[in-house]
Amino acid sequence: MRDTGHGRATTTAQRQAAAAEGQAATAEVLRQEGSRLVERMAAYLDDLEAGPVSTRHTAAELATRFDLPLPRTGLPAREVWDEVWRDVVADAIHLAHPMYLGHQVAPPLPHAVLADALASLLNQSVAVWEMSPTGTPLERRVVAWMKELIGYPKAADGTTVSGGSAANLTGLLAAREARFPGAWRRGVAGTPGLERAVVLTGAHTHYSVERAVGVMGMGADAVVSVPERELRMDVAALERILAELAAADRTPLAIVATAASTATGLFDDLDAIADVAEAHGIWLHVDGAHGASFVLSPALRDRLKGIERADSLSWDPHKMLFMPISAGMVLVRDGAHLASAFQQSAPYLFHPRPGETRTRDMGQHTLQCSRRLDALKLWICLRHYGVEHFSGLLEHTVANAAALHALLEAAPDFEAVHAPESNILCFRYLPDGSGTWEPERVDALQGTLRERYNAVGGGWITTTVLGGRRVLRVTLMNPATEQRHLEAMLEGLRETAARIATTTRQSDS
Repeated sequence: MRDTGHGRATTTAQRQAAAAEGQAATAEVLRQEGSRLVERMAAYLDDLEAGPVSTRHTAAELATRFDLPLPRTGLPAREVWDEVWRDVVADAIHLAHPMYLGHQVAPPLPHAVLADALASLLNQSVAVWEMSPTGTPLERRVVAWMKELIGYPKAADGTTVSGGSAANLTGLLAAREARFPGAWRRGVAGTPGLERAVVLTGAHTHYSVERAVGVMGMGADAVVSVPERELRMDVAALERILAELAAADRTPLAIVATAASTATGLFDDLDAIADVAEAHGIWLHVDGAHGASFVLSPALRDRLKGIERADSLSWDPHKMLFMPISAGMVLVRDGAHLASAFQQSAPYLFHPRPGETRTRDMGQHTLQCSRRLDALKLWICLRHYGVEHFSGLLEHTVANAAALHALLEAAPDFEAVHAPESNILCFRYLPDGSGTWEPERVDALQGTLRERYNAVGGGWITTTVLGGRRVLRVTLMNPATEQRHLEAMLEGLRETAARIATTTRQSDS
C-alpha cells in the first residue's frame, strides 16, 4: 500500500477499482451526451433550409460574444453545449443549406461524419505503424483504390495529407528529388542548377503552388506563369516558354496542370500537356484537388483524359467526395520518388525492418508527423455507398451547373462568363442600361451585389476576377441543391440589385 497524504492508504485493488469506475464514467458520458448531440445534429439538418444560410451579425458582434476570461472552474456540460448551439452553430455558415453556393467545401455524408468521430475516439497516429497497426494497412488499401481509379501502375504510391497545399508541396518535393538527386540534403545553394530551376503553372493555378515553391527555398520568382487560352493553360504558349527557358539556361523542374481550376472549374488539357512534358523530360504534377474525383464517374471521366500520365497529383476527397475536412491525398506514379521526397532519421519512431521494400511507417512519406486516421472516412464510405453512389452525386452537381448556365443564357440581365465543365460557374449581373457604364462601375456592382446578397442570409455566393473583370461565382457542392434553389438565387440577386439601385438614387438626390 501507499500513503495518499490524507492519512489513508490506497491498495492496488482500490486503484484498479477507481480506474475502472473512471472508464465506466467516460463511457456513460459518451453514451448519454453523444446520443443527445447526435439528436441535436439531426434536428439541425431537419430545420436547416427554413433558416438563413449565414449570420446577419457583424464580425465585431461575433467576436464580442467569445471575449470571455479563461475559465478557472468548469461549467455543467449541458450549459456549455447550449452555449455552443446558441453562439457557434446558430451563426455559423451552413454548408449543408441548399442555398449555400459558395466555396469548395462539401456538406459531408452522414457516415463520413460518424467515421470522423470514431477516428477521434481511436486517436491513432498513422505516421507510425506501431501506433496504428490497423489504420496503416487500411490507409494503404484506400490509396490502392485511388491509384486504381486514376489508372496508375502498381509501382505508384501515395499517402493521405491535410489537403491540396500539403499535396502540392509533396508532389513538387518529389519532382525536385527526381530532377536533382540529393537536393534534400544539400539545399538550393549546394545543388548545381537548382538555383536556376523554375516551375511552370497556369494563369489559374492555385496559390498553394507558388507557396510551395517559396517553402522549397526557390523563391516565388521561380514560378513561371503560362498564358491562358479560353481560361485554360495555352499549350502552344507552354511550348514557346520552354524554348525561351532553354535559351536562357533555365531548368524546368515541373509543369503544374490544373483539374479543375478553383476560379472556373475548367480543366486544363492534361493529355496535351502530358505530351509536352514527356517530350521535354519534365515532371508533370496535376492539381486535381477539386476535379480528380470525377474519375469515379464514367460520364465525367473524359474531362480528366491524360491524368494517368501525371508523375504526381493532389486530390481532396473533402471536396467532391463529400468528406469532412481534412481528407487530402497525394499520389506519385513512381513510388520511389515519393519515398525520396522526405528524408529523415527518427529511430525513436521509424524502425527499418529486414526485407521491407517499402516502409510501413507512413510518416516517412509525408510532411506531417501527427496524422489522424482520415482514411477511415473514405474506407467506410466507399465500402458503404460504393463508387456508383459517388458517381451519381458528382453528376448531379455538374447537372446543376449546366442548369444554371441555361438559366443565365435565357436571362436578359445576366451573362455567363463561360460554359461549365464541372460544378463551378462564373457570371455577371448586367441590369438594363449597364451597357453604357464604364467597366469599373460594372465591376463595383458585382462586388457590392455579392456582399449585400450574402448579408441578407437567403443565399451565399462568392466572387473572383477573370480577365481583369470582377465576376460572381458559385460552386454547387451540395447534392440537396435543386433547380428551384438556383432560380431563387437569381431572383434574390435581382431583388438585391433593385435595393442597391434605390439606395443609390436616394443618395444621389
